[in-house]
Amino acid sequence: MAATHYREDLRTIGQTLQARNISVFELKRFANRYTIQGTPDRASSLGSRMRQWLQRVRHGSEPLSLALADVEKLSQAGRAKRSRPGGLTEFRSLPNILRTIGAYLDLSEFELIELQKRAISITLSYRDREGRNEIEERTLSSFYKNFLELCRERAWK
Repeated sequence: MAATHYREDLRTIGQTLQARNISVFELKRFANRYTIQGTPDRASSLGSRMRQWLQRVRHGSEPLSLALADVEKLSQAGRAKRSRPGGLTEFRSLPNILRTIGAYLDLSEFELIELQKRAISITLSYRDREGRNEIEERTLSSFYKNFLELCRERAWK
């Protein structure tokens, strides 16, 4: 299996989804691209609901498709804008949650097939080192320890 970089890919996808106000979605990994299906979160105020409606009209609920080359370009642009290189902010931000899950996949040498993110849980479908397809359902908070390890790792670099 080729070396994977899900940590960076998923962080970048998290930033893209956060900018579109999408927190519940289904992501599928193909050989040369990711596809993401999700709709912007509903807001409570009338003005926010109007903005959400306009976003849905503009973006629709069409799947977002990102080629691996696009993800890499977005990642480079994000690194160039980063105000605190080496620093992670908070676990609850979508980019950090996805970065943590990506690091888990990388360290386990799993090949991502699909990721379904809900409000407080996640379902991961992946191929393990032996080539078996596995499904793992976890709460987001179950990745918090992994996040702390990432923070320590980044602090030492």
